[in-house]
Amino acid sequence: MDKILVPIDFSKRSEFACKMASRIAKKSNSTVYLLHMIELPSGIVDMGAGSNFSIPESMLYLRKIRDRILEFKTDFFDESYEVHHAIRFQKPYEGILQYAEKIEADLIVMGSKGHSEFEEILIGSNTEKVVRRAHVPVIVVKKDSKKFRIKNIVFASNFKDDSKKLVFRKFLDFANHFKSEIHLLKVTTPTKFESTHDATEKIENFIREFDLPKFSINIYNDASIEKGILNFSRDLNADLIALSTSGRSGLSHLFSASVTKSLSKKALKPILTIKA
Repeated sequence: MDKILVPIDFSKRSEFACKMASRIAKKSNSTVYLLHMIELPSGIVDMGAGSNFSIPESMLYLRKIRDRILEFKTDFFDESYEVHHAIRFQKPYEGILQYAEKIEADLIVMGSKGHSEFEEILIGSNTEKVVRRAHVPVIVVKKDSKKFRIKNIVFASNFKDDSKKLVFRKFLDFANHFKSEIHLLKVTTPTKFESTHDATEKIENFIREFDLPKFSINIYNDASIEKGILNFSRDLNADLIALSTSGRSGLSHLFSASVTKSLSKKALKPILTIKA
């Protein structure tokens, strides 16, 4: 993790993302890149074009934005690692993805909207679009944690095919930075029942080629896969939930109102997503 990209819009959730990125950067000696996106009205090419924009006003606005970014750098980061910043004029999710490619980011850390439901975190938002399309791991964070640590990570999967192994290898690269204990999780449901023996054997075969640090194998029964992931993570008091996602549907199929309404806000942990 040489380069961490943190998109910011100066909201509280941006502050939470900055705090997490700072802690990760200290552990991994990474360089942090702060990115603020300005979405211009349709038809406007630059801040000096069109009758609605004057060059002096545009320059003043940009100076104010730059000052806010510098405040974020001072408030949430220190001098033990490099912190760069950039302002881009583009649709937020497009600009984030393109800038991530430009700097060859290894990780994106984003704040999220929402109060208690995962739909508000991911579905229909710029965050969800980045999660769905980014080729690098993305951490979604929705609240501050004064005692943030990455000691226990849940990796939830069906442990089926080779594409999941590529995801798992990227996940291990992340977990090894923090010497985390990994809790491998397979959820079984009434409609897709699998015996504990068969499910355990599937996980053991999946991880056979990997050199794992401290880990546990967990088969968890619940009414749905979504509910099993969230309930297990809550019971464990996990620090992070890791999942793989596809480019087609993002994570929307993993979260529903019926799942999240029954869980308190304290159950909502940062989510690390890795594209399969």
